[in-house]
This record gives sequence, C-alpha cells and structure tokens, in this order.
Amino acid sequence: MLHIFLKKYKYAPIHVLFWVFVWLFYVYFFSYNNANNSFVFWFSASLLPVTIAATYIFSNELIPKYLLLRKYLLFTLYSAYTVIGSLFLILLVVFFGFMMKAYFNMEELPLLIRNFVFVFILVYLVVGSACFVNVLRYNYKTSNQNRELQNKLLEGALQLKQKELYYLKQQIHPHFLFNALNTIYAAALKESKDTPELVLKLSNLLDYVLHQIEKPHVSIYDEVTYIESYVGLERVRFKDSLVIHFKKEIDSAIMVPPMLFMAFVENAFKHGGRVENVLYINIDLKVTKQSLFFKIENSLNITSNNIDGHGLGLANTRERLDKQYPGNYSLSSTKEDQKYQVILEVNLEKPETYV
Repeated sequence: MLHIFLKKYKYAPIHVLFWVFVWLFYVYFFSYNNANNSFVFWFSASLLPVTIAATYIFSNELIPKYLLLRKYLLFTLYSAYTVIGSLFLILLVVFFGFMMKAYFNMEELPLLIRNFVFVFILVYLVVGSACFVNVLRYNYKTSNQNRELQNKLLEGALQLKQKELYYLKQQIHPHFLFNALNTIYAAALKESKDTPELVLKLSNLLDYVLHQIEKPHVSIYDEVTYIESYVGLERVRFKDSLVIHFKKEIDSAIMVPPMLFMAFVENAFKHGGRVENVLYINIDLKVTKQSLFFKIENSLNITSNNIDGHGLGLANTRERLDKQYPGNYSLSSTKEDQKYQVILEVNLEKPETYV
C-alpha cells in the first residue's frame, strides 16, 4: 500500500514547491511601493487557492479531455465558466481585502491591488504558464509512448521476419539432407563421375538457404537455379523411379521473394504418390514483365490421400504472398484421381484487384 501511495503522489513535493514559488511571486509583485507586508502576505495567500483551482481545472480537465481531443466547442464553453468563476472569486478576495484590511479606504490598498485588471491578468499569467508546461509534458509523454509503440512494432516485425526466415530454412528438412549425403556417399564409393556435381548442387542449396533467403528479394534466375539444384539431387536419389519435367520461359529478370516456389516443389516429392512405381512431376514457369505463372503437378496413387502437407505449404505460402502481392495474386490447388496440381499466378502490374 505504501508503494502505491508513493507512486501515486511522487510529484506532490514538486507541486508544493511550485505553489510556494507562486505565493512568493505574488508577494514580490504586490509589495511594490507598499510597507504593509502583513496585508500583502494575506492577500497573496488568499489569491493562491483561486489560482490553484483554475490551474488544475484547465490542466487536468479542460485541456486533456476537451482541447486535445478537439472538442473545441465544449472546451470554449467550460473555459468561459471557469474564467467567470475565477473572476468572481478574485473579486471577493479584493473586496474582502478592501473591506477588512483597508477599512474601506482605497488609499490603504497596495498600488497594484487597486487595479483589479492587473490582479486578474497576473493570476491567469500563472495559470497559462502552468498549463503550457503541462501541455509540453503531455506532448513529451505522448511522443515517448508513440516511440515505444513504434519500437515494439518494429521489434514485432523483426521477430516475425526472423520466424519467417526460420521456417523458410526448414524447407530443407534434415531427412532430405540425410538422403542427399547418403546419395553423395554412395556415388563416391562407386567413384562416380557425378560426385563433384552432386557436391556442388548440395553446396548451392545450403548457401542459398543460409544466406540468400535473408534478402527480401532475389533474382528469378537464382530461384530457378536453386530449384534445379534441388531437383538434381532428388533425381539422383529417386533414379529410375522419377520422371520430372521442368519447363521455363523467362522473358524478364524480375525479383521475387526467396524460396517462393519451394514449398510446392518439396511437397511434390514428399507427398506425391508413385503410379506404377514411378513418381511423375511436371513444373511449368512463365515470367514476363507483367506477370508470373507457376504450375506444378505430381502424381498420386489411388490409395494415397496424404495431401495434408500440400495444404500446409499452401497456407504458409499464401501468408507470404499476402505480404508481397496483396490483392494481386491467385493461388489454387486441385486434386484428381492420380494427380495433384498447384497453380500460382501473380500480376506484376499491381492493379487494384486480381482474381
């Protein structure tokens, strides 16, 4: 409880010191050309509550709840009420000073107190100064909150990016690396002439996964080279049980998000079914300045219904496409008796809608 109390009123000493300073400020001005110090002390002390009330009404109520929220009509109305109320109270203080301390003798009043307009201006000079400082403090606090919020948003975006990169790197699963290394090892034992090429393909894959995908975009040619390296290793592993065709028509060196197509390619190998002991995969890629077309088909055997992985790959890729090409792409999949097909079309001209 003590901790909560101290936290709530931690600025109270500063407020007390400020109002003591204001009281001394009043005493200093009203003492001009006046020898009756006791009256000046009393008058300044009587004027102080009016100043405090007007200041806190403006700084804690009217400004934050109406002016800063752009409720200008209500702010003007309530400000008028406050000014009129404080004006009435200042008149009472001056009147009681005139009646009780000066005994209805105007000459007994200090010179500056005789001028009611001066007293009113002095009070609202203090009120305005305090409110101005409070508005500056509010703006500083708001700026810090906005900066903290922006930093949190940037931190969240960075974490999402890191998470996205992590999942992208998982496209090369450990089982694939294990199979690829076994394939290279077997080729080395046989002293196959393809061993250096297989090592190079695996090296290209690892380099792409570990370094290239950190870039926001890569060349379509780099993406194609990556797919070809992946397919080359799978071709050696599957041997005669794989028939794959990769057709490419690239008329423009566009930039694309790294590993944009790999979820589909990998799933075709992982979840595809063999027909008469052969896995069939067809890949078709067409690229122009205006559009990108990608289609992949893989065979399914009659007894296999394992396409859950395809659905996961579609969902993950669709999330990336929503960020890169919002409203400008079409992603669909179809399943027939012995074939699963995924088609991705991207309109690179960025129209308002794309279906």
